[in-house]
Amino acid sequence: MNFDEICNDCGRGLCKTAVGRQDRQLNTYDWLADVPGNTDTTDLVEVQFKHTRKGYYHNVNHLELKKGDIVAVEANPGHDIGVVTLTGRLVKLQIKKANLKSADEIRRIYRIARPVDMDKYNEAKSREHATMIESRQIAKDLGLKMKIGDVEYQGDCNKAIFYYIADERVDFRQLIKVLADTFHVRIEMKQIGARQEAGRIGGTGPCGRELCCATWMKNFVSVSTNSARFQDISLNPQKLAGMCAKLKCCLNYEVDNYVEAGRRMPSREVVLQTLDSDYYLFKSDILAGMVTYSTDKNLAANIETISAERAKAIIEMNRRGEKPASLQDDGKRKEHDRPNDLLAGESISRFDKQKKKKKPKGQRNANGTLQQNNRQENTAEQNAEEQLTPNTQQRNRNNRRQNPRRHGHNQQQNERE
Repeated sequence: MNFDEICNDCGRGLCKTAVGRQDRQLNTYDWLADVPGNTDTTDLVEVQFKHTRKGYYHNVNHLELKKGDIVAVEANPGHDIGVVTLTGRLVKLQIKKANLKSADEIRRIYRIARPVDMDKYNEAKSREHATMIESRQIAKDLGLKMKIGDVEYQGDCNKAIFYYIADERVDFRQLIKVLADTFHVRIEMKQIGARQEAGRIGGTGPCGRELCCATWMKNFVSVSTNSARFQDISLNPQKLAGMCAKLKCCLNYEVDNYVEAGRRMPSREVVLQTLDSDYYLFKSDILAGMVTYSTDKNLAANIETISAERAKAIIEMNRRGEKPASLQDDGKRKEHDRPNDLLAGESISRFDKQKKKKKPKGQRNANGTLQQNNRQENTAEQNAEEQLTPNTQQRNRNNRRQNPRRHGHNQQQNERE
């Protein structure tokens, strides 16, 4: 196999012819595409038409068909145009999956589509949307309680299939007459459900991927709320419903594993009895095999998580009239973690202490400046007195002794100034 035959987008060596075109819904990977003689074992071919409609045909003319070829197939009446999506041995398994028991339901492949066939096909596809809008208005005028969700023209424009949704049985005989007179084609009405409509329209699910019904799922299995109960999923209709307003199909994907794992879990109604208290089932992790018990039926009080095997062992001990010291395997009582007190060791009256009042900053500076000025005046007076003669200094001392009040008055006056 050459390098050109390997899909460049995948590093696992997937065959390019097996992948085919990825713009088709319900695309099936052909694991046997690169096996020699795969197409020689059977002449059956799977052909897909618009959206989710598929058909199975015999390659009676032994055409060299591969995945992605556009072919003209037998229809009633005329012919239809489709895309080959699968060849070889896997087609037999697809027919078995589609429950086609009668061989008359398998028609023939005429030829590979010609340019004339493609022009007719493109003309038919361009009329589908306008036909759907007009047919909805016609059904509304007739007072029919139905919704036409899609219209598909046959490749030769001789027939149109109208897909509709209705909750009740609808008498659309008059509608067929009006549609035939309006569009001049053969009319076929086909009722589909909400899941089929979502598959034909397509979209993105809450998981972020394309809808399963629009990519690979063809057969729909009924989904019940028991699937959510087995998996301990909250019964919220808004979260359980998909784009089609029905229960999500993916609820059935893992329910078998949960049912099998749930058989190894203890019963919800059984109460575990120990020497200190009785424990009630609070929650359980089915896949991990762990159960959580609480001393209160409705609240999470003194919760302890143990394995399902340990819970069954305690149940067997309670049946014999024995009570373990605790739920743990070692038999020791679990010391419950106490919350940390952030105010431990702090005084309650720590905010009641009165702070010392500080003196105003401006008054302290003023006093300091005044005291500094007095010191400078006393120093200047002493320096001036030292420059006098000894006789003058003696005379000044005598004057201070004789008139002490006057000298003190002058000193106070200087301090005031």
